[in-house]
Amino acid sequence: MDLLELRDEIDAIDKQIVELYEKRIGICKEVADYKIKNGKKVFDRVREEEKIRKVKAMTSSDFTSRVVEELFEQIMSVSRKLQYQILSEHGSVGRLPFMGVDSLNDGKVRVVFQGAEGAYSQAAMVQYFGDKIQSFHVNTFRDAMSAIEEGSADFAVLPIENSTAGIISEVYDLLVEFENYIVGEQIIKIEHCLLGVPGATMDDIRTVYSHPQSLMQSARFLGEHDWKQVSMQNNAFAAKKVMEDGDKTQAAIASEYAGKIHGLEILKKGVNQSSTNSTRFIIVTNQKVFLKDAKKISICFEIPHESGSLYHMLSHFIYNNLNLCKIESRPIEDRNWEYRFFVDFEGNLADGAVKNALRGLRDEARNMKILGNY
Repeated sequence: MDLLELRDEIDAIDKQIVELYEKRIGICKEVADYKIKNGKKVFDRVREEEKIRKVKAMTSSDFTSRVVEELFEQIMSVSRKLQYQILSEHGSVGRLPFMGVDSLNDGKVRVVFQGAEGAYSQAAMVQYFGDKIQSFHVNTFRDAMSAIEEGSADFAVLPIENSTAGIISEVYDLLVEFENYIVGEQIIKIEHCLLGVPGATMDDIRTVYSHPQSLMQSARFLGEHDWKQVSMQNNAFAAKKVMEDGDKTQAAIASEYAGKIHGLEILKKGVNQSSTNSTRFIIVTNQKVFLKDAKKISICFEIPHESGSLYHMLSHFIYNNLNLCKIESRPIEDRNWEYRFFVDFEGNLADGAVKNALRGLRDEARNMKILGNY
């Protein structure tokens, strides 16, 4: 046969494949109806593993065995998603334990931020809530999360990611540990300044204090000087220390606002190398609420350490036409080389497609948690 004849034969086989697949989909719908009536779960791992073994046994080579395995894994994955969709249409998805609200600020909110007066977290808080609120600051991210858990604050403002230095891994881990939820975010443009006590010059400086990420973001500038670099919990703490010590040989890398708060002079502006450097802050509460016009959802989950596991989880977003914004991973404590995945995607918890995707993830992933809708 020539090439055209071979292609015609392939086309004829493809037509049969499509017809048989549509017939299979029709039966899957009947399976979904049966499961709805009898209260059965969509995902049956034992049944799917048995099916894969059977179809692989029908093949004649190692190559086709592997191809058939991948093909049927995909076929069954799509079938599950169809069944989740049918369950959703029949109202069998179940209600998510989150309540939509019109506003977060009733004029009486209490907000906690990490750091000292003048911290970027304070600036993010003021931009998000305004300045007519009750607020206080704590030393650590954990202290902030504990404050909203125990009720001494309604909201906490925490940095979660910097456009230059990357994620704040401790905050990701705390979101898993605490039953607190993201309800908002605020992006702050970062312009670091070198701050010294009044009368100091750059020639006086011997030691620079700042947060590790701020030191990293200013590495190019700092590399031009033979200064000792000391890490601090927060930029504002660094500014406060320099002010309290009153030593001309000390400087802090912090915001211009922190310099004003603590009475320091700007020795040099814009010492961070990126002019577009920004930090994303999250607004966290201990209530399962979300703004009705929220557009982004954050979740985390664990998966088996098996080939294709992550692919199958992410396929829930593809099937439901949901746009992924971000994915990160963090090691799982006491389980070497196993990871927890954090995913941000566009959507609202009231959307049907979102509920469908979350239902599938909840059934197929391990320890799936909704971190917030904002």
